Amino acid sequence: MTTNDKQQLTYFIADLHLAENRPDITACFLSFLENDAVHAEKLYVLGDLFEYWLGDDDDSPFVAQVANAFQALSTTGTEIYFIHGNRDFLIGKRFAKKAGITLLPEVTKITLYQQEYLILHGDTLCTLDVDYQQFRRKSRTWWWQAIIKSLPLFVRKKIANNYRQQSAQSKQMKSLDIMDVTPEEVIKVMSDYQVTQMIHGHTHRPNIHSLEVNQQPATRIVLGDWYEQGSWLAITPAEFKLLNKDL
Repeated sequence: MTTNDKQQLTYFIADLHLAENRPDITACFLSFLENDAVHAEKLYVLGDLFEYWLGDDDDSPFVAQVANAFQALSTTGTEIYFIHGNRDFLIGKRFAKKAGITLLPEVTKITLYQQEYLILHGDTLCTLDVDYQQFRRKSRTWWWQAIIKSLPLFVRKKIANNYRQQSAQSKQMKSLDIMDVTPEEVIKVMSDYQVTQMIHGHTHRPNIHSLEVNQQPATRIVLGDWYEQGSWLAITPAEFKLLNKDL
């Protein structure tokens, strides 16, 4: 397939949490790239592609498989864009080059088929999760990332596993409202960027929400996770809809 064969179609995915111990998710993802995304002009990955990312020096066969699959899609003419999530914010230029993807700022305004959309992972919208927001601010500093990247890979793996366990325990103690977006923050961000359409992931609650921003009708589209099924958003000049496929 060549660029000229692409449909007026753009896909969005997030929260795949790819990991070696979930080959079913990986297989569904590879099938999606080969059979679905290949028809699209553009593919946007809005974070948490991986369960965790230890650094671009991870040259495992698993990481190479994912990078090669993206690269294969890219060579067909599909443009691939990536916004960091809370699990894979250390993905850098080395992996991006290997995978043939373009890294975007954590909040980006795009225009598709004459309509503006604000796209982001979504974790910054969950302002009531104070503990996480504190960790997020620290983990995005240059000095914290420099320290982590300087550690041997096996040490980083242990840290990642410990963090995952702590995160799982912490979620059990938090209410669903705390882990969801703060409505006031959504309206503020959309107002700041002067948009009426927002797309994000992170909360694992796929849905299309209607709201009002600056006295105008607005839409917030939430992408689904891939724990139990493949999940993505399709946008064409005529419509947008959430789709899924079995693992």
